[in-house]
Formats: sequence, structure tokens, C-alpha cells
Amino acid sequence: MGPRYDMLALHDDDDVAVALRDLPAGTARVKTESGIEALHLPAPIPLGHKAARRALPVGHPIRKYGAVIGEATAAIAPGEHTHVHNIRSLRGRRKEEAR
Repeated sequence: MGPRYDMLALHDDDDVAVALRDLPAGTARVKTESGIEALHLPAPIPLGHKAARRALPVGHPIRKYGAVIGEATAAIAPGEHTHVHNIRSLRGRRKEEAR
């Protein structure tokens, strides 16, 4: 018997969920703090990559595992693959901005 879920979002306020295996387009089961939720994936999501759990406007901070990891550089639809093509990383910027 396989896992009861396909993706993981550790915190209910996480904007993205991480694929636990290569996922085809269709409905994925996302494990959250509160339980399991369904997420429609319009396109395949590779293992370890992220998909948006909700609509995210340009400039929106992106939360993963309870921490802000970047911001949306384009509008992102629910279930859409989120990666370098539509998220700008904020890692390392704080140190540079403090200088």
C-alpha cells in the first residue's frame, strides 16, 4: 500500500506543497497540519518540486515549511508548478540588504 498523500505542507499557512514523488497532472493529496486536502495539478510536478496551494499574486511572499523562501515574480494559479520561473529567492538577500 502506497502513502496516503502525494505532497507535503508542514504548516497550514504554507503557500506551496512539496511533491513526494513524480506526480502526473490531476488531483494530488496534500498532507497539512489539519489533515489531507485535494489539489488539482494542471501539469506534472517533479519529485521535490513545489506547487501552489492557492492563488498567489505578483510580489506575494511564498511560505514553505513555515518560513518565507521567496516572492512571486508572476501570478501563480492553484496547483501550478512553483520554481525559479515564477519565484525569486529571498535567501541571502537579508545579509546583502543590511550592508
